[in-house]
Amino acid sequence: MINNIKIKKVVIIGSGFSSLSAACYLAKAGYEVTVLEKNDTIGGRARQLKKEGFLFDMGPTWYWMPDVFERFFSDFNKLPSDYYELKKLNPAYQVYFNLMDSITIHDNLKEIYDVFEREEKGSSIHLKAFLKSAKENYDIAIKDLVYNPGVSITELITPQTITKLNQFFTTISNQVRAKIKSKKLIQILEFPVLFLGAKPSNTPAFYNFMNHADFGLGTWHPVGGMFEVVKALENLALSLGVTIKTKQNISKIVVENEKAIAVQVGNQVVFADVILSGADYHHTETLLSKEYRVYTENYWENKTFAPSSLLFYVGFDKKLKNVSHHTLFFDTDFDEHAKDIYDNKKWPEKPLFYASFPSVTDHNFAPQGKEAATFLIPIAPGIEDTNEIREAYFNKIITRLEEVTQQSVKDSIIFKDSYCVKDFIADYNSYKGNAYGMANTLMQTAFLRPKMKSKKVNNLFFTGQLTVPGPGVPPSLISGKIVAEQIVKHHPILKSYEETVI
Repeated sequence: MINNIKIKKVVIIGSGFSSLSAACYLAKAGYEVTVLEKNDTIGGRARQLKKEGFLFDMGPTWYWMPDVFERFFSDFNKLPSDYYELKKLNPAYQVYFNLMDSITIHDNLKEIYDVFEREEKGSSIHLKAFLKSAKENYDIAIKDLVYNPGVSITELITPQTITKLNQFFTTISNQVRAKIKSKKLIQILEFPVLFLGAKPSNTPAFYNFMNHADFGLGTWHPVGGMFEVVKALENLALSLGVTIKTKQNISKIVVENEKAIAVQVGNQVVFADVILSGADYHHTETLLSKEYRVYTENYWENKTFAPSSLLFYVGFDKKLKNVSHHTLFFDTDFDEHAKDIYDNKKWPEKPLFYASFPSVTDHNFAPQGKEAATFLIPIAPGIEDTNEIREAYFNKIITRLEEVTQQSVKDSIIFKDSYCVKDFIADYNSYKGNAYGMANTLMQTAFLRPKMKSKKVNNLFFTGQLTVPGPGVPPSLISGKIVAEQIVKHHPILKSYEETVI
């Protein structure tokens, strides 16, 4: 008996975290995998910018949920430390509320409880109960629920979730504000759900597991930045036999007899047994003829998308004072800014913003004696994006930085590069220039998100932030694993047996 195995070819569109994750799992399972990336470098939104001796992570800068990364690498008998060095940040981050008025979140619960108690007497008792619930939800969600393919409501019905049913019908905002009265502490407890792409008043209370990710597991930093994680996935994929090609702009998905058989790249047609897109879901469907698109323009228009962002990458010729690696500027109205994003869909008059100063803890990011900074303003996707608007908002946040931290920085700027709605569309074909995908609201959770497997085209699958489990780097790693399992299930590598005479 001779065992003949028909190797199946998989083409993956895009090279973000979900694509690279799926590539690794599929290659391990025996598929011949080729990743096609439209840009000059891999990583999707997690690309890297180098300029004048400075280094910037262009996309994600937060390393949360280290256990998800560990679980991913362990599936290949590896450790994150085989590829990059992790440091737990202390402080995890700093939040400014006014002139030199800030709260620092440290790397351990005792100090966090003390901070809360100093701000509001008795709040640490409520925080302990809140975090107990958050850890329980984290264990249910991250260890089980989020690894489901989003096919049926039954995925959400388990003995554990039934006891938590009420938490799907109240919100994070209601849960936090029921016990905590300090506006500052409320904002600190509500901000982690922004990583899910939705405002706290629209996010089910069950998602308080993000607070366990924050306070319980801590904030980490890969030395050299988040792009080191991209390189780790690339190295793992290459070691498994994956082929990765850049500058491959796909113009069409070729369908015959309701089956995806190839992608068109320029004048070249690349054939495959399975096509997996880690690119923007909406954009991917525009690569198909209309009759093969599952979701209409009206469908996308009526979905709640995560914010877009106005980003600035800035090099300073000196070290800055009174800032931490991660620094949040909540010296304006948090709720008003959220309304401008999700309800009014306009530029915020007084934006809150986030600033990353990685060179505070990592010398790789800036020349000695200088500072690298990334500034991010969350904004509504699809709004007007002009150079004049970008410049006006840069002046707003730099002025606020100077006032709140009591220092002069404008004259120390060596350069600044900006990135906004138009760039997200041009570089990532992002729907309306959103930065994080589709928000995880109650009606956009699990089986209610766009499906991983096309209902109209055989052999076509999707992964990433617009499908399950949702926005963020850890969910993207998980998304890659889930879709790989679905491909193995629906398109297994077949084995045939032939009788031979010896």
